[in-house]
Amino acid sequence: MDDFWRALETLIGDSELIINRPKGTAHPKYPDLIYPVDYGYLKNTASMDGGGIDVWMGSGERMVNGIICTIDLQKRDSEIKILLGCTEEEKASIYRVHNKTESMKGILIKRSPGTV
Repeated sequence: MDDFWRALETLIGDSELIINRPKGTAHPKYPDLIYPVDYGYLKNTASMDGGGIDVWMGSGERMVNGIICTIDLQKRDSEIKILLGCTEEEKASIYRVHNKTESMKGILIKRSPGTV
């Protein structure tokens, strides 16, 4: 399991993080969805939706401390979203965002404290 988290840390360290949806802004297609935490992607990476790998950037120490795995029944896809420096409160808010509707569901996988 430590190798997985180290690989994510390497990916974050070797990539430029682009925040294109700052905390408090509305989703461009779904105005009822307000981003509780800064949201963006890693430049020059690839994800299922054709864009970069998604990242939730929290207010804590800049280290990978979780992931959200999502399934979207409308888009018929799944994705992984990296949680970077998210507090426990921010993780809970992000989890709620990904489980707000019947068409999208997410599972939160937290990095255990003390893992490298």
